Amino acid sequence: MDEERSISLVQFMVNEGLVPSPDEEEKRKNVILKLKEIVLTWIKKVAWQRRFPKEQIAAACATILTYGSYGLGVHGSESDIDALCVGPLFATMAQEDFFIVLHNMLKSRPEVSEIHCVKDAKVPLIWFEFDGISIDLPYAQLKVSSVPENVDVLNPYFLRDVNVTSWKSLSGVRANKRILQLVPNLENFQSMLRCVKLWAKRRGVYGNLLGFLGGVHLAILAASVCQKHPNASLNSLIVNFFQMFAFWPWPTPVILQDGILPTTRDAIEIRSLMPIQLPCSPYEYCHSNVTRSTFRRIRAEFLRGHDRTRDLLKPDFDWGSVFEHFPYPKEYTRFVKIYLSASDQDDLGDWVGWVKSRFCSLLTKLEEVQGFCDPNPVEHVDMDVTEPNVVFYWGLNPSKSSFTDILHVEEDFMKNLKNGYQGSAGGMGLSILQASQLPKSALLDTGIGKRTKACWKILDYNLRRTPMYSQHLPHYFVGYVATDREPEHPRDGG
Repeated sequence: MDEERSISLVQFMVNEGLVPSPDEEEKRKNVILKLKEIVLTWIKKVAWQRRFPKEQIAAACATILTYGSYGLGVHGSESDIDALCVGPLFATMAQEDFFIVLHNMLKSRPEVSEIHCVKDAKVPLIWFEFDGISIDLPYAQLKVSSVPENVDVLNPYFLRDVNVTSWKSLSGVRANKRILQLVPNLENFQSMLRCVKLWAKRRGVYGNLLGFLGGVHLAILAASVCQKHPNASLNSLIVNFFQMFAFWPWPTPVILQDGILPTTRDAIEIRSLMPIQLPCSPYEYCHSNVTRSTFRRIRAEFLRGHDRTRDLLKPDFDWGSVFEHFPYPKEYTRFVKIYLSASDQDDLGDWVGWVKSRFCSLLTKLEEVQGFCDPNPVEHVDMDVTEPNVVFYWGLNPSKSSFTDILHVEEDFMKNLKNGYQGSAGGMGLSILQASQLPKSALLDTGIGKRTKACWKILDYNLRRTPMYSQHLPHYFVGYVATDREPEHPRDGG
């Protein structure tokens, strides 16, 4: 019986598009291979510009390491690829090598479109589309003369004296690699994590920017269940996942077992509501934006999942009930409408990305005046206006129905938004709606809405640019660099 139900769950995953087709898998593998070839050519070009001897140029090597959902093997048919470029000590990010030479090499490729340099993010990167697949490409510089193709980023030898930016860039790859080493059954872990991510997205508790669980959080939670139940079937792992975290004694941190006792604790992160430790030394905690409201929502969903999966052995059990979309219009009587607008669609993408990166401050403010707020991540469009816009509807505490004056919250949040924004700020308005006033698109909320890429439009290199020449090879032109400062690129991680 259990085996039969495992098969039905696997079929459910296929039906939901959680497992890419063989053709899609092959396409992604080819993209990674091409990227490796490009960065290998790039590093030899950089070595040549440094006037290195021929044998040193021939030995120069850089590589690509994947992380995120693709690195863990849990990507879907629509997933992006998180790929880290790892280079040796002579190839820099701050100067010309990464953001100019490699950028121009990528831009010249026929497979590449929509390429942007994002320099001021916490993890600077180049973002682009390669054969229609979205790629995030940060850079890590190791203090070695050449980087092996399959460099072991857990080896302290390669990590010595790396700068802060490189360390942050390496963090995702290192966490992924350690998780894969620590799970007892890789295939079960991957299938389980695919299901857990679908559950979190359907139930509205996925996304670090909104104070929920990001990809790395869910991966560690799933891995901890796999460790405690090494011989369990896929069905049992899902059941144990909900049982374990429905009754987890937060803020006790979730820590994967690796046979090594951590010697230090991050005093700030350990005070978070749901501390989850990264599984690689030195032991740090995952960055978390969990608030009182989102903590309450996550706990409620763990309890609901536990309640639904207790009926697993009943003949009429349906996995679809576990993964039902969260019914926002039925759960809340009032909503705060967040209306964002801009003069054109490109500016709107910039503005929405910036606002989403500041959503936690709005959520905290709404909690102060309401006690509870549920930040629905689904993006809608108001079809009754002509200007480009994105609209969010967040559920409000039903027990505080007297709250109607939201003007002071709007003013406070707008000041936060204008602080540090480099472009022309778009429009932002907050208003209170009754459930009966929601548009049909929100009433039929299935968790699928308009999505805007949280990426900044960078000044076109062909419109406003400054020529850059090599610092190491006089009169050698390496490419153009934008003259204006480039703004932040908020990423949801996962």
